[in-house]
Amino acid sequence: MARIQSEDQAKQLIEQVTKENSKANHNCYAYMLGDDDHIQRESDNGEPSGTAGVPILEVLKKNELHNVLAVVTRYFGGIKLGAGGLIRAYSNATSTTIDQLGIVKLVNKQQLTLTIDYNQFDKLKYFLENEAIPIEDTQYIDQIQVVIAVSDDHFNALISAITNLLSDQFTYDKGPYKIFEVPYSREARQQDER
Repeated sequence: MARIQSEDQAKQLIEQVTKENSKANHNCYAYMLGDDDHIQRESDNGEPSGTAGVPILEVLKKNELHNVLAVVTRYFGGIKLGAGGLIRAYSNATSTTIDQLGIVKLVNKQQLTLTIDYNQFDKLKYFLENEAIPIEDTQYIDQIQVVIAVSDDHFNALISAITNLLSDQFTYDKGPYKIFEVPYSREARQQDER
């Protein structure tokens, strides 16, 4: 499983895995590229048609993964699995790997610089830790400047909470937007689907 940005990169990675596993019977793969998944490729690599590449691709689609390549390497162990067994094996290998690696969601957040007095830092730091908001940078000058990032839909609630926490004794400046990777659990995905 790897992130990819182009078909050339996907092909290079497939070639690399194939070289590293040159004694394997099959190096089957699937990948999707683009925000709208306009490029979708799969290969059974010698397995019966539709029993490897398509199941891998279907798992990528089901998990709504973009710009990702999955290669499943199979060494023949002497037991024939049949079409259904192959489909299950390739699907399960891909699903298990995704579950182990985890999924991230790309979220557009705005940087926010909070300027506070030194005696407020511990209180603010504790609050941010409890809210699972990472501190991106801290500058210690005449006052402390704490840089965080917040999504638009949480901005007003966060400013209100910090205003209450620090008795309105702080200032903030909005900065540029950046894309952040946020862990995206299976439970969160199911909630988003509702």
